[in-house]
Amino acid sequence: MGAKTGISNLPTLTSEGGLSIYLAQIKKFPILDAEEEYMLAKNWRERGNLKSAHKLVTSHLRLVAKIAMGYRGYGLPVNELISEGNIGLMQAVKKFDPEKGFRLATYAMWWIKAAIQEYVLRSWSLVKMGTTSAQKKLFFNLKKIKKQIAPYEEGDLKKEQVQEISDRLGVKSEEVVNMNRRMMGQEKSLNEPIKSGEKGEWQDWIASEDLDQELFVSQKQELEEKKSLLHQSIKILNDREREIIEDRKLSSDPKTLEELSKKYKISRERIRQIETRAFEKLQKAMLNASKSKNLLPKN
Repeated sequence: MGAKTGISNLPTLTSEGGLSIYLAQIKKFPILDAEEEYMLAKNWRERGNLKSAHKLVTSHLRLVAKIAMGYRGYGLPVNELISEGNIGLMQAVKKFDPEKGFRLATYAMWWIKAAIQEYVLRSWSLVKMGTTSAQKKLFFNLKKIKKQIAPYEEGDLKKEQVQEISDRLGVKSEEVVNMNRRMMGQEKSLNEPIKSGEKGEWQDWIASEDLDQELFVSQKQELEEKKSLLHQSIKILNDREREIIEDRKLSSDPKTLEELSKKYKISRERIRQIETRAFEKLQKAMLNASKSKNLLPKN
């Protein structure tokens, strides 16, 4: 997007000192309601209307700034973090399909975070360009997990702690040890003042624990896997069982036993029995499917 689409005249942030001015500028752009966002996205996608694309981008600059602030603890210029995030936002707008049924902010968040995280990885000397996705996950999650399992310990991790982190993030134990030691070597730089003569330190701005892209992605994948399992497993039920389960368990407006009793012309107790039996069959089918796909946690 950007130069290719002709989107320009966006507010710019040239230094740390200009942050408050930049934030004030981007707050002037209105937040779009769902209908306006849909029409602008449709106009941009189908007609290439640059004014529509510009409105979509500027209305989400605040989202970029909010996400970028969470990564200032890596000691990188905030203007660069926001700039990279804005590139991710433009890519999201370029690829956004309003017919999918979700809002641009939900979709753009992943592009923004990915762009910023790639910039952090490129910039930090302890992570080389050849970093794997598993190592990226380790880099962005090690501090948080250490805080959970060993909040008051310093130095090398214990063997069982290394193993737990290794299992949770899907990386080798030696990678956990090496990354921990290399990141401990960076602690001095995080304790340095943000500006000479000021009390604030870089560690005061450590990346927000809420901005964990890998965790969000894994949770999203897990949800999709469960939906897939449900869709696959429900096929074992006969038509009546499936309809009753859908009406009682899967509907946003569940039907009562009385309503289903009238529909199928059988007693409420009989409906309850069919529901219970069908639910047990469905649970068993999903359990077997999970084991076959290795989706269940190991004991």
